[in-house]
Amino acid sequence: MMLPVFDGTPHAFGSLLIFCPITPPLGMSRPRPFNPMSFDDVSSDLAPRPTVHPLAHDPVLPAAGPSSKLRPRRRWFHGFVEIVAAIGALATEPLRGADRPNILWITSEDNSPYLGSYGDPQAQTPHLDALASQGLRYRYAFANAPVCSTARSTLITGMYATSLGVHNHRSRVRIPAEFKLYPEHLRAAGYYATNNAKTDYNIAGNPQPWNASSNQAHYRNRGPGQPFFAVFNLGSSHESQVAPKSGKTTFRIAPEKIVLPPYHPDTPEIRRDWANYYDQMTIMDGEAGALLAELEQAGLADDTIVFYCGDHGGALPRGKRNIHDSGTRVPLIIRLPPKWAHFAPVKPGGWVEDPVSFVDFPVTFFSLIGAPIPEHYEGKAFLGEKKAAPRDHVFLYRGRMDERYDTVRAVRDREARYVRNYSPHRPWGQQYSYPFEVQPSMRSWYAEFTAGRTNEIQSAYWKPKPAEEFYLLAGDPHELRNLVADPQHAAKRTALQRKLRADIIATRDTGFIPEGMFPRLAGDKTIYDYAQSSAYPIERIVDLADRATSRDAGQLPALRTALDDPHPVIRYWGALGCLILQEKSAPAKDRLVALLRDDYADVRIVAAEALGYHGESNAALATLAEIVKSPQAHEALAALNTLEYMWRAGHAPITRVQSMVRDLKLVEPADRMQRYLLSVK
Repeated sequence: MMLPVFDGTPHAFGSLLIFCPITPPLGMSRPRPFNPMSFDDVSSDLAPRPTVHPLAHDPVLPAAGPSSKLRPRRRWFHGFVEIVAAIGALATEPLRGADRPNILWITSEDNSPYLGSYGDPQAQTPHLDALASQGLRYRYAFANAPVCSTARSTLITGMYATSLGVHNHRSRVRIPAEFKLYPEHLRAAGYYATNNAKTDYNIAGNPQPWNASSNQAHYRNRGPGQPFFAVFNLGSSHESQVAPKSGKTTFRIAPEKIVLPPYHPDTPEIRRDWANYYDQMTIMDGEAGALLAELEQAGLADDTIVFYCGDHGGALPRGKRNIHDSGTRVPLIIRLPPKWAHFAPVKPGGWVEDPVSFVDFPVTFFSLIGAPIPEHYEGKAFLGEKKAAPRDHVFLYRGRMDERYDTVRAVRDREARYVRNYSPHRPWGQQYSYPFEVQPSMRSWYAEFTAGRTNEIQSAYWKPKPAEEFYLLAGDPHELRNLVADPQHAAKRTALQRKLRADIIATRDTGFIPEGMFPRLAGDKTIYDYAQSSAYPIERIVDLADRATSRDAGQLPALRTALDDPHPVIRYWGALGCLILQEKSAPAKDRLVALLRDDYADVRIVAAEALGYHGESNAALATLAEIVKSPQAHEALAALNTLEYMWRAGHAPITRVQSMVRDLKLVEPADRMQRYLLSVK
């Protein structure tokens, strides 16, 4: 007989399935299509129990019945190994394959842990709850960023998006050519890697790392015996699905019986959106169940590790785009079949208490399949042969979202979150065109605020932010009580503050560079290369940014010094600090006027807005009128944002602003700002 030779195509390998809220658990029968108008087991007038936060208790999971147990499979090997000894003797024996798992990764969009297995009494998610009874539940799992493209860019690269400069939503940034995306490493290891179907990477050049990426991509198209890594993305929970379809009148939970989070005002529109969203979560759960049933029917369940997770929090207002738990904490369930059960840190149905985040996923995949871990990947494997020491916290970030700029950094451990708002002069709730368009709840909340019908907690979303935030989650799951000034918790706050600074500096965070400066500073290399060089004084910049955003007028001498610095990023943060101080930065007025001629447009933009507080609006607007015509799209976008806030501050008549933008030929996302400004009455 011929000796089987490994030629890069694996033979007789097992399977690894990663499952996010998109597929029904293995062993479950395929669910019938969800009909929101018909419920057999839950009345539409069901009165939900008071909301219990998922961290508050451990919900009782459904017992894993016979249909949900993994069936042992017999293993065969077709042939014998012919071994020729030195004396010419022939011996044969059975051949075992490398027996590596496949990976099927199911992700659902825009959902926090709104699952029964995570303690949400308003959820009806039987398939995911059954999966949780068979697998591991991660209590502290986080997307590193609260929006799709930035979270997915972290995943696909295995690096913090802020390290590479791919943190701004829907950007196209070059990364070093030698930095391979994780599917490329999986393919090099012999895996058939597919994605069905969302990509949404903030990377230039339209990378194609998959064997197949479309709504037809499927592991069944792999070669004989080849292990697979297959991603399925479920969109039923996306924010575009929050609003009830026209004519919908029946909900599983009647809108008037929905338990609202305290930061939302009580309006019919908000109640209907929440009720419909829970229906969408049930639909998503059914779709996830169908994927798991398909895996079972294919006879692959006992060879597959299943991961299930959301792609970030959401999807209602103050979820997606928000750095708090409501925007970054996700459900993560992992089921390990018996042959890989030795990797499990707890028994099936149990909680894993170690914090994990998306940057850790790719290296965990490599650890589970025995592939090398690239040196530049920044995560820590939390399962497998190369499992690292557990994290004690995760690093979180947000930058530009669509047409709106906002720079935020945070760290979160099991107990607390520390947030540094590097754009405290902007509110959490800016006028993002997309959610205002698709979510009645967003429009309703803003209308209540402008009409003066919101309380202090509900109004905070629409007002400028504090420079720092610190929350203890056990008694404050919605993160409403900012304890940053509480001396009782000063030691804990300071410890997290130091960890955040260390993370920013260790990763040489590119998010402190204005987006419009990227091309010029990077030159013919990448912004990552620039940030890793000595030309980027990250420690000086972070220290100055902390001073600039503190709202402390005592920092003005340092800010004035920064205005004369030869480095454009230092000048930018000096000018931004003067803007945040508003009238208190009057001693810097003459230097700010001089910065209207700065060589970098982003410096001119913040100097112009600051000068609105010092009676120099005409000079400021003349400068901005030139920048909004810039062929550099992100310079124009920043200037358009500044025009809006100069109007809101009373420093520019809306008619003059509209005359400046009316005839501009702009592209996405700057055209959204143009449409908004022209819509103002």
